[in-house]
Amino acid sequence: MAQTLSRSGRGPQPLRPRKKQLPFPLNIYQTAIGRKWVMALTGIGLLGFVVAHMIGNLHVYEGPARMAEYAETLRTLGGGLVPRGTILWILRLGLIAMFGLHIHSAYSLKEISRKASPKAGFVGGAKQYSGGQDFIAANFASRTMRWTGPIILLYLLYHIADLTWGWWLGDDFVHGDPYHNLSESLSSLPVAIIYIVANVALAVHIFHGAWSMFQSLGINNPKYNKARVAIAAGLAGLILVGNLSFPILTQAGLIDEDNRECAVEDFDDEHDILICLEEQLEEEG
Repeated sequence: MAQTLSRSGRGPQPLRPRKKQLPFPLNIYQTAIGRKWVMALTGIGLLGFVVAHMIGNLHVYEGPARMAEYAETLRTLGGGLVPRGTILWILRLGLIAMFGLHIHSAYSLKEISRKASPKAGFVGGAKQYSGGQDFIAANFASRTMRWTGPIILLYLLYHIADLTWGWWLGDDFVHGDPYHNLSESLSSLPVAIIYIVANVALAVHIFHGAWSMFQSLGINNPKYNKARVAIAAGLAGLILVGNLSFPILTQAGLIDEDNRECAVEDFDDEHDILICLEEQLEEEG
C-alpha cells in the first residue's frame, strides 16, 4: 500500500493536503470512481452521437435531395414548438459539454494514477511499472489512447470548419446542400486522406473506450469479457466501415455531382438550389 501519511511531533499528517470538498453531488466527481463513471457515461453519449451521425450521413447514397431533407429535418427538430434550429443547438451544446467532461475526466484520471505511484512512468500512453508487469487491457488500443484522443479532437475541429461552417470550401460551400459540400470536400485527395486517418484513429479509440467502459461501470467478469471484446470490436468496425465509405467512394467517383438534378452551377442563388431540391423531393414522393 502506498504511504499516505507522514508522522511528526503533532501526529499523522497527509503528504498532500486534501482539496476542498464540493457540495453533493459535485463532490462525487472529485473521486477517481466518480470520474470513471463520468468518463464512461459521457463516452456512451458520444458513442451514440457517432453512430447516429454515421447513419444519418448514409442518406448521401440516396442522392442530394434526400441528403438535404435529412439536414433540414435536424434543423427543424421540435416542429413549430420552438424556433428553427433551437433543438439542434441544444444538442450541440450538450455534445460540447460531454466532450469537455470526457477529456477532463480522462486527463485527471491519468494524473491521479501517475501521482499515486511515484515509481510509475508512462510509456506509449500506458502505465509502466518497475516490475515490468503487463495487463490484458494494455493492448495496442489502450497504449495509443493518448494519441488517438488529440487526433480525434483536431479532426472534429477540422470537420466542423470544413462541412458545417464551410471555411475550407469557401465560395464552393452551399448552405443547405450537404451532398454538394461532401462531394466537393472529399473529392480532394489530401482531404480524403485526413478523413481516413482520423476515422481509423476514431475506431481504435472507440474499441478500447467501449471495452474499458464496462469495467468503469463495474461490469468486469471473466464470463462477460469475451462479449465485451466482441461488442467493442463490432461497434468500432461498424463505425469504421461506415465512415470510411464516404471518402473512399467519393474518390472512386460513386459520390459526385455528375448528372445530378438541381446542379449547383445552374443557379446564381443558394435559395434557388434549395427550392429545386424541395421540388425534386415532391416529385419523388
